[in-house]
Amino acid sequence: MALHYRSFGFQVLAGMAVGLVLGLVARQIGAGPDGDLNWLATTLKTVGSIFVSLLKAIVPPLVFTAIVASIANLRALDNAARLAGQTLLWFAITALIAVAIGITIGVILQPGAGLQGTALAMGKNDNVGGWLDFLKGLVPGNSLALSASTKITDGNASTSISFNILQLLVISIAVGLATLKVGDKAEPFLAFVRSLLAVVRALLGWVIRLTPIGSAALIGTAIATYGWSALAQLGTFTAAIYLGLALVLLVVYPTLLIANGLKPGPFFAKAWPAIQLGFVSRSSVGTLPVTEAVTERLGVDKGYAAFAIPLASTTKMDGCASIYPALAAIFVANFYGLPLHAIDYALIVFVSVLGSAATAGLTGAIVMLTLTLSTLGLPLAGVGLLLAIDPILDMGRTAVNVAGQVLVGVIVAKREGILDEAAYYGDGELVAA
Repeated sequence: MALHYRSFGFQVLAGMAVGLVLGLVARQIGAGPDGDLNWLATTLKTVGSIFVSLLKAIVPPLVFTAIVASIANLRALDNAARLAGQTLLWFAITALIAVAIGITIGVILQPGAGLQGTALAMGKNDNVGGWLDFLKGLVPGNSLALSASTKITDGNASTSISFNILQLLVISIAVGLATLKVGDKAEPFLAFVRSLLAVVRALLGWVIRLTPIGSAALIGTAIATYGWSALAQLGTFTAAIYLGLALVLLVVYPTLLIANGLKPGPFFAKAWPAIQLGFVSRSSVGTLPVTEAVTERLGVDKGYAAFAIPLASTTKMDGCASIYPALAAIFVANFYGLPLHAIDYALIVFVSVLGSAATAGLTGAIVMLTLTLSTLGLPLAGVGLLLAIDPILDMGRTAVNVAGQVLVGVIVAKREGILDEAAYYGDGELVAA
């Protein structure tokens, strides 16, 4: 079906094209009078930062309300404990397959080899992390999961306060479990949470509509900062990522559906609005309302979907937390001329299967990548090598994330006998992206 100029997908593609052109123009203009960014590059960077900030502002209330509501919805299910266990099991199974594909492609294609000393090393990353940091970071330091960081620039100190998404996830799960324990006494609180969730989703919808502008600014900033020739040197890595994503999306997922007695065609036809929105918005959490809607449209029990999809949107990341960190670790090792051994590949698998909650459904996968690199003892500066093209990679990663989230819901529902196969194979009402 041809893209219509009024469709959201067309608008995002147009925004990306405009961003590419503006980025090239900004780079052609050159540096400003004081050697800093010129007016166009500054504008692109500012607009892109505003868009990302809006998404980040919506995420904390969305994560809290969605997780609490999803856990509370378990009360409506007869076999809640078994469903929860099966959901987590299939999260791990699909993540294991995805990371194995990523490692295999990386070993064969060896991305990053021969790039030592290129201009790509200009990238800089301030995010660090290791397994001890990860485990300690799970323990909330306060009831709001707030954290503060201080930066000193030219002798001036500035402090910023932000939500720690990992701690917020732990708090949300604890509150959700507490509502199950309290029972009927928690109903007024749950009514407020569900109402707040509806309001937050409406706000998120407004922010998502700004995606064409945000994508244009983010891609334009990357081009203006690094230049097209520098980004082109990452072509092999980009091709490897998308090859892995395609294998998972078009081979692994259909195979799993067939193995569970379901035809892949109806799955992709009905899941497409969520997959498309994931691609253009680069946010699994931002896509959550559409993901949940298409999952129900595929015949998944509404009560189970209300539990599985919000949980999956923050912890189920086959693209960001499996394929990407595996290939990125191999890329960084090759770039710095550091060999990887069997134990290193085993650690990649371990981190990918158990550490995916670190991505928290946000745009980008920097936290997961730094976790993987630090576990392997690879230079964390290597993250900066990949920041320039991250928007391009993140689109494909998030599309696979979303497809995997719907897939697990469908497979578990089928195996547990709560999938309406008439709805799965029926036409149903289209869900707008």
